[in-house]
Amino acid sequence: MDGLTVQGLLARTRNADEAHASRARIGKLWSDFGSQLAPRMALGALSYGVYHHYESDANGLFDVLVGTDAPMPNGPDAPVLSKVDIVAGAYLVFEAMGPMPQAVVQAWEGIWRYFADPHCPHSRAYTTDFERYGAQGQAEVFVGVLAA
Repeated sequence: MDGLTVQGLLARTRNADEAHASRARIGKLWSDFGSQLAPRMALGALSYGVYHHYESDANGLFDVLVGTDAPMPNGPDAPVLSKVDIVAGAYLVFEAMGPMPQAVVQAWEGIWRYFADPHCPHSRAYTTDFERYGAQGQAEVFVGVLAA
């Protein structure tokens, strides 16, 4: 996969925090994206959820950026955006279909089971993973893997 840059809203969290409504940050990040950035996006622009700056593995802290790879208009009322580079590299792609965000949550549950299997032929890189959202009810989850 070729690299790309995504700009948007940023938070730091961990999966254990996301399991508790009082500490979860990803849902609010998507809500803020929907109200602050999505209305400014060009027609046909794609939305992304990017997971990066992993502290360790699926149990440690990581950054989440929710945004787009399309240019965003600037202005006095525009939110401050962060940027992350998704590096070119090897990724496994998992599909998520159905009502969001449940479809993506289920996809991630499947991804965790896949990599937890002792016979899994791949190892996660824990560099950059991302969700790319297309048409309504369709997303792809790209998980970075170590080269064989």
